[in-house]
Amino acid sequence: MSEALPKRPDPKPKPKLKRSDVQGAKFLGPILQLLAPLHDHRADPKRNLHYDEFCVWLLLYFFTPILDSMRGLQQASDIPELRQQLKLPRFSLGSFSESAGVFDPELLVPIMESIGAKLRDIEPDARLLALDKRLVAADGTLLPALPKMVWALWCDEEHRAAKLHLQFDLLKGAPESATLTHGQASEKKELRKKLRSGRLYVTDRGYFGFELLAAILEAGSSFVARVPNNLVYGIVEERPVSAADAKAGIHADRIVRVGRSADNPVKQHLRLVEIHTLDSGPSARSRKDSKTKSVYTRDASDHTFLLLTDQRDLDANMISLLYRQRWQVELFFRWFKKALEADHLLSLSENGLTLIMYCALIASMLVTLWTGRKPTKRTFEMLCFYLTGWASEETLLAHIAKLPPLKKTN
Repeated sequence: MSEALPKRPDPKPKPKLKRSDVQGAKFLGPILQLLAPLHDHRADPKRNLHYDEFCVWLLLYFFTPILDSMRGLQQASDIPELRQQLKLPRFSLGSFSESAGVFDPELLVPIMESIGAKLRDIEPDARLLALDKRLVAADGTLLPALPKMVWALWCDEEHRAAKLHLQFDLLKGAPESATLTHGQASEKKELRKKLRSGRLYVTDRGYFGFELLAAILEAGSSFVARVPNNLVYGIVEERPVSAADAKAGIHADRIVRVGRSADNPVKQHLRLVEIHTLDSGPSARSRKDSKTKSVYTRDASDHTFLLLTDQRDLDANMISLLYRQRWQVELFFRWFKKALEADHLLSLSENGLTLIMYCALIASMLVTLWTGRKPTKRTFEMLCFYLTGWASEETLLAHIAKLPPLKKTN
């Protein structure tokens, strides 16, 4: 007879929140003015939580590390002093869930744009600041969803996900616009909906499509797009490659005619820059065979990048630099998920999750607005310490003063 397993102890209840645990009212108070026009949206006598109040509670959630769930946020609404200082109502879990399903997320877009207009360029490279167009990277990231979130289509019934489509201003280091869809949604189609004039869009291979490139040009913008290495094109002109460009890995600079079909929407000749980079790290020198389990060595791997653009006047090395800047959006996604923890499921509906994502993007933009820097984990932690009363305003300002200066390089 097998011995019975010992009963697993019940989890210890979390201590109740105290007023001293949540100090964000001082910083978040001015945001109420931006959100105030939303107050009467979908107002209902049976609902005591209005749209602007719902958003401020969410911002408080992102800037208060001790709040890690919707239930914790609801508990914070039980603190009378906090409600009085922010002039916010107490809410129940049911009221919060119901509000997430009825408020229109698109009404937050003008507020995001208003905050974005207040941000200044923080990119230190003067070559990028000299561009005649705004430099914008387009990319998407998956947000894990639960199987019961039937709208979040992805792999199968047990593996669901939402996708955040982001247009990221690389000069300001902040989001320009965003949409949330199910995980299978086309990134190219979502970008086409958000195209603006006066932009230089930087995209990876997943965004390649002649229809999208034509739409970008028609919108009055430009692009630097990485394209598949098997791109079909005809050479119109071979441009000379300088010694400096060749040393930087640029093998060819061509004016080309892309595609086969006569009905290709891109009618003009484009520029194709071919770049080779060597991966000479440890992973390039050794590989493990999956069948024999033996380790073998090989030479450094040669990666080829084909960059297609309508920009003819920029030097080839500048085209390479523009594409490398796209990595900034990947770093932002890492910050967004790991530091801000914006992928926590405070709502399971598509509408509610969109509201939460937009408020998380606003929170991220506020960090940039308050500090004049790209958001980092250390600076975000210091802001949270200040908002929770663990650090004084002098300590916060001293931390910001120690951040690397925004030097412009030639």
